Amino acid sequence: MSREKNIVQEPAYGYEKAGDDLLREALKRSYKERFLMAARLYKIHLTMQKAVITRKPYRIK
Repeated sequence: MSREKNIVQEPAYGYEKAGDDLLREALKRSYKERFLMAARLYKIHLTMQKAVITRKPYRIK
């Protein structure tokens, strides 16, 4: 049973470390870089909001 606990705990540690790494990397960025990234994400958000998904039936020629 101790093996199962170790398997379950290892990914959680990996996620915590990955989150910490992302946070450290983000804190190294300047305000301008943060603004440009936020602006880019906002533009993508607006584009996806306007997107319309349509389905055309498949036709055999």
